[in-house]
Amino acid sequence: MVTAIKMADPSGDEFLASLEARSGRPNHFFRTMANRPEVLKTFVPFYGAITGRGSVDRRLKELVYLACSYANQCVYCTAAHVASGKKAGITTEEMQAIQSEQDQGFSATERAVIRFARELTRTATANETRAELAQHFNDEQIAELTLLAAMANFTNRFNNALSVQPEE
Repeated sequence: MVTAIKMADPSGDEFLASLEARSGRPNHFFRTMANRPEVLKTFVPFYGAITGRGSVDRRLKELVYLACSYANQCVYCTAAHVASGKKAGITTEEMQAIQSEQDQGFSATERAVIRFARELTRTATANETRAELAQHFNDEQIAELTLLAAMANFTNRFNNALSVQPEE
């Protein structure tokens, strides 16, 4: 596996080794980020705070991550979120619809989330879709969805810039 920079060796990083021990497999994203070990240590709980429990349904969160990852063509994040999206009840057909931007089969709430994530990814403002989102969500939920899209774009850009590929 070739990335733009070397991946850290978990034998030389106790925190990285503990992350991989919990998951039971190597993680190319963490190994690449571990080139800055102090960043990885703060990133993991921050990521968890955004993607974990909150006021937004897990399925909607996965729709956001997938919409951003498909728009950015991030191979790593798409692979990770196809797997977690399936666990959240997103079908293969729905994933293909998100990828091809054929959103008709989704509910009005889901379409609002998907369109917001795409626009935020492409423009960083979401001026056209923010009002539609507000018809379905309160301020706390809108903040959560925005943080999630921002996190997806952060991880997408990190992985794309450094050619991080999914684990085999």
